[in-house]
Amino acid sequence: MPWDEGLVNSLVYDAPSPAEGRVLPYPKAINEALDIALGRDERVFVLGQGVDDPSAMFGCTRGLKEKYGAERVFDTPVAEESMMGVSTGAAMNGMRPVFMHNRPDFILLAFNQLVNHASKMHYMDNGKSTVPMVVWAAIGRGWGSGAQHSQAIQGLLLGVPGLKIVMPSTPHDAKGLLLSAIADDNPVLVFEHRWLMKKDGVVPEAHYAVPLGKGIYRRRGTHLTIAGASHAIELAQQAANKLAPEGIDCEVIDLRTVKPLDQAILEESLARTGRLLVVDTSWMMGGVCAEIGCLAAEKWFHLLKGPVRRIGLPDVPSPAGYALEQFYYPNVERIGAVIREMCR
Repeated sequence: MPWDEGLVNSLVYDAPSPAEGRVLPYPKAINEALDIALGRDERVFVLGQGVDDPSAMFGCTRGLKEKYGAERVFDTPVAEESMMGVSTGAAMNGMRPVFMHNRPDFILLAFNQLVNHASKMHYMDNGKSTVPMVVWAAIGRGWGSGAQHSQAIQGLLLGVPGLKIVMPSTPHDAKGLLLSAIADDNPVLVFEHRWLMKKDGVVPEAHYAVPLGKGIYRRRGTHLTIAGASHAIELAQQAANKLAPEGIDCEVIDLRTVKPLDQAILEESLARTGRLLVVDTSWMMGGVCAEIGCLAAEKWFHLLKGPVRRIGLPDVPSPAGYALEQFYYPNVERIGAVIREMCR
């Protein structure tokens, strides 16, 4: 029986039970993390285009300006490189900025400050300076935002020393990873996915931290390891659950951060399954898929029973039309087909 294609397929989430704990929408979990960080540490401030407007950055910053004032939560001009430089300088002088962008595409305008300065300062002055700065953005896709507003750029930044890259997939991790990122003494990029903003999850009320660089098993299995993060691992988990009645037993690893990578959990899982499928929200070439695939060939080749497979975006710009998006973006059915091929 064929599965549903496209948008509906990608927005099917398992509703959490209130019996498991307090349930929050994804944006509210981010909002709560920012609220806790602002309340606990006067050095924290939040800036970005639209953080104080009615949409409140997908709802993530709602009410923060009213609570903490315009000196700590404020809108910025359309001058990404300048504001990234301001954030870098503030971080070097003891502040902890959270610089929020509507989309990762806009961070491209600030690569000079981020890649040439923020990521390198600690190395250039022999550790005298730290840059405890968070750069946050949410990828937009599935609504005609096209080639210049739909990009996932984690692959472009994966090879830059000095940066950390966080990609949550649940409200719980969105809160805990953001709190860890704000507390970290390095520049940390937090890439959210717009479609995950529709997800609810169990989120503890108190302060807690999810450690950077530590993956988690979302599903245990014996036939195949699926590794990835963000919305890609959400789709992979749906595919794994659908294939279970066919006797295909997948192990699903949510990396949570793609830099640093949790190599230990990958090796542990591969020793059990011998097969690896890597999924990512960005292009397959030269990104997260390529890096993990290379690691598997370089370090764990003796564990592999077959070739590493990868699922990401093809080597073309993002389309704007709904029909083209159905061919461009991976979905549950396509992931399931690859899993079947690997486990024949």
